[in-house]
Amino acid sequence: MLTIMLTILTCQLLTEELLPAVLELDQICLGGLWTEAGYRREIESPNSDLLVLQAANQVIGLGCLWAILEEAHITTLAIHPDYHRQHLGQLLLTQLLRLARSRGLTHATLEVRKSNHRALSLYQKFGFRTAGERKKYYSDGENALILWCSLPKTADDQWLRPLERECAETLHQHRYQWSSCVTFTH
Repeated sequence: MLTIMLTILTCQLLTEELLPAVLELDQICLGGLWTEAGYRREIESPNSDLLVLQAANQVIGLGCLWAILEEAHITTLAIHPDYHRQHLGQLLLTQLLRLARSRGLTHATLEVRKSNHRALSLYQKFGFRTAGERKKYYSDGENALILWCSLPKTADDQWLRPLERECAETLHQHRYQWSSCVTFTH
């Protein structure tokens, strides 16, 4: 009998214990965008949700949103390059948007590099549309597109289910076992 080993995926809010691994991932994916002090502020802020995605207890992704009035401002979404093209960014984004809805937020917005076609494609799947452009937004002078979407007001987040099913199929192909985020209350 052949036993297939599955890698356990988990998602949780950032904790002090995960800070060193998150800083390392930030350096790899974002070039050291945020400092340790910046991440500590996210842990302490009642208006911030910073999720950490782990595969077999190794930090492989992070996503952050700020709750500003009725808006979820997604500040960060990053997956380790070794884990790209496995729907993990999509999985993390569904969890962020679930958190946004649990906070009662009605819209989501973010900035993305104009040249980042993979990210743009992902965000468009969720209903994000271009609302504007920030000139020379990034340190290298590249412009950012401002994306915006309305979050449907369904009580059970059924609008996310097709995107989650798509993730589940791909995760299964890559031999992951998904352990959903714990329900967060605010």
